[in-house]
Amino acid sequence: KTEDKKLGGISIYLCVSLQGGVDNEVSLTAYITIALLEIPLPVTHSVVRNALFCLETAAGEKENHVYTKALMAYAFALAGREEKRKALLGSLEKEAVKKDGSVHWQRPGKEPQVDLPYYRYRAPSAEVEMTAYVLLAHLTTQPAPSQEELSFASLIAKWISGQQNPSGGFSSTQ
Repeated sequence: KTEDKKLGGISIYLCVSLQGGVDNEVSLTAYITIALLEIPLPVTHSVVRNALFCLETAAGEKENHVYTKALMAYAFALAGREEKRKALLGSLEKEAVKKDGSVHWQRPGKEPQVDLPYYRYRAPSAEVEMTAYVLLAHLTTQPAPSQEELSFASLIAKWISGQQNPSGGFSSTQ
């Protein structure tokens, strides 16, 4: 389902079904805010400012899904909201799966697949996508990521690169 919204004379098509499988207004708001900030619209633009206000209000909620937190962390990183970015990244780190010298995130309630000797498991696209958003949130900071953040980001990048298929692509369309 799509909705046609007008933004200063520009039509924007909002996709209600997100890749990460989280169907809520906060995730959709974060997703659209990221797109607007990547245009780039300034954080002072009324649409962006209102969206960030909604995200700031939602960021304090305890029941946010890991995918939603990943999107919000990247949105706050793009907006230069360092305190919110760091708080969400701290929360996400507590939920991280640290295995074999790499770091990634998975959806709650999803049991990790067992690697078989003849088959290497690749994560579902939603897990690749949300892990990539966390990586972007770590690397999108001003003036530059700290050495500690770069070290942690390299562990995330290691996991993501391990998800590539033999042709170099990923299961995710994002």
